[in-house]
Amino acid sequence: MAKALKYRNRRLAMISFATAAGMVGASYAAVPLYEVFCQVTGYGGTTQVADAAPGEVLDRKMTIRFNADIGKKMPWRFAPAQDRVELKVGEQGLAFYRAKNLSGRTITGTATFNVTPSKAGEYFNKVACFCFTEQELKAGAEVDMPVTFFIDPEIANDPNLNDVTTITLSYTFFETEPVTDRTVRVVTEPGKTDG
Repeated sequence: MAKALKYRNRRLAMISFATAAGMVGASYAAVPLYEVFCQVTGYGGTTQVADAAPGEVLDRKMTIRFNADIGKKMPWRFAPAQDRVELKVGEQGLAFYRAKNLSGRTITGTATFNVTPSKAGEYFNKVACFCFTEQELKAGAEVDMPVTFFIDPEIANDPNLNDVTTITLSYTFFETEPVTDRTVRVVTEPGKTDG
């Protein structure tokens, strides 16, 4: 009897340990899995990535507004170079954001992004974006950063998006530790860019 009880207790302990380990593993996997889900579905205003605009341009026009923010401890000035652009669905657009390092040291930053209304995220495609890589600015340096984008013509087939005439593209910059193999734009002095 004591041997059977000892076996059951050991088995229960192993099952409990395996369950706890699985829960810890699931918590670490949750963030990357959620990001993949958002990228695939456009959920939460996550934009899509494309190699090029589709070539099909519709008569339907959209206004794209631009917004910029920085994290609490980020000593940069960051703003869109233009408030808005108007383009046709399927037409490739180009916009610029400006960043200036206001500190006395080199800072590497990365941008998070989303679009509103969030239901438009599935149709907002970026072809090229400064947000795909880390950005490094020397003390006092300033840079213009481009984003190339288009609205997928498939938006015309989604009745839930018929009311959407304006999409806002928002970025927030946060300071990060530099990862040199991913950094492609390095500002060496104010107004000059390498890379």
